[in-house]
Amino acid sequence: MSFKPRQEIEEFLKKYADRLGLEIVEVETDAKENSITVYIDCEGGVDLDTCEKFHNEIMDPIDELDPSEGAPYTLNVSSPGLDRPFRTARDFEKNKGGDVEIRLYAPYRGKKFLEGVLIDFDDNSVTVKIGRDTAKIELNRIAKISKAIKFE
Repeated sequence: MSFKPRQEIEEFLKKYADRLGLEIVEVETDAKENSITVYIDCEGGVDLDTCEKFHNEIMDPIDELDPSEGAPYTLNVSSPGLDRPFRTARDFEKNKGGDVEIRLYAPYRGKKFLEGVLIDFDDNSVTVKIGRDTAKIELNRIAKISKAIKFE
């Protein structure tokens, strides 16, 4: 089974997301499972009702797009999850000033796992405040960077 390019599906769905005040974070297609999963986000977070509302909004229009070129598929709408890795400049911008967890490919100052506050970022690196120190870490050294989840 093949799907239209994810970018094309995302662009098509954007107007429906905008109408509901949602952001499409990512569109994932899975040829083995014959499925399309649309990850959405919004101010205040995404709950089951939000996912259902967006699913109902797009299920007929996406069939008109025919993303699977006539083959049957399952449409899923989901939250990106709290621990989703940052992938885009928008992810970094939204989390600037917030607590982050960083997993590295190789140790930095003897550690492969760091926690700190995201101070800044650019196309090549992130700047993180770790305790009293500030570290500038190149993106190619980072295996995963995501929002730190704190349980109180």
